[in-house]
Parts: sequence; C-alpha cells; structure tokens
Amino acid sequence: MPQIPEKVHELTVGQLSARSGAAVSALHFYESKGLIRSRRTSGNQRRYSRDTLRRVAFVRAAQRVGIPLATIRDALAELPEERTPTRRDWTRLSEKWRSELDERISQLNRLRDHLTDCIGCGCLSLENCVLSNPDDVFGERLTGSRLLAEGRA
Repeated sequence: MPQIPEKVHELTVGQLSARSGAAVSALHFYESKGLIRSRRTSGNQRRYSRDTLRRVAFVRAAQRVGIPLATIRDALAELPEERTPTRRDWTRLSEKWRSELDERISQLNRLRDHLTDCIGCGCLSLENCVLSNPDDVFGERLTGSRLLAEGRA
C-alpha cells in the first residue's frame, strides 16, 4: 500500500484509490452521490482531504453488510460537516440498521430454506408460494394479480 507523507493534506483521486482500495470510477460515483467531496484545482483536477479515506472506508464497510447507498448518504449527512465517522458514529448507525439487516437475513434464510421447493414446483400460485407471498399477505391487502408489496414500485 503506498504511503502518503503526513505533510500531504490532500490526495489525488489516484492516491485515494490506491489507499482505499476503491476504483477511481467508484470514487467518482461516490462523489456524484454525495458520499464524498473534492475540491478542484486550477487545472480542474480533483483533490480530496485526507479524512476522505475514513469516509470511503465507512461507505465500503456499510456496503459490504448490504446497506443501500442512499441510506449511507443519509447517515453521513447527519454528521457535522467536515467530520469523518468515528467508532461511536458507526456504533450508533449500525444499531439503526440492525432491524433492516435482521429482516434481510430472515428473507435470505426463507429463500434458502424454500428454494428447493420451487425447483420444478410449477405452482405459479401467489396464494401458496412461501417465497413470493409468505402467509398470503397479498391476499389480505390487495386484489388482482400483483407481485410487489404495497409501497414498492
């Protein structure tokens, strides 16, 4: 991993990429989504403050556990401007995300446990399918042939 001298307070996109492990294109994408910021030099080159390394690490860690970028952006927006996430921030935010992750784990476990039931089943019944319509939740709330739950599109 390339070392950046302590006296260097700003990183080029290449240096940020090398140190963070994120591709340059990913860094540009993160910036376009408001997850990180840069300033432009007189030559229109991006420069990132050193603390952007911690923000990128925070984003990538949250992504690895399945947190959507929009949720990550909202979490970072709660932090005071210019401050990078701390361990305390991560603890507080991860507690907020716990129920969402628990629900995803439950869905994945259900998928795993019932996937073999679907192979060759051919039921095509939304009423009986434990994966598409567990406990016939669609039948209780909706009429017609709808595959998506209310509020989703």
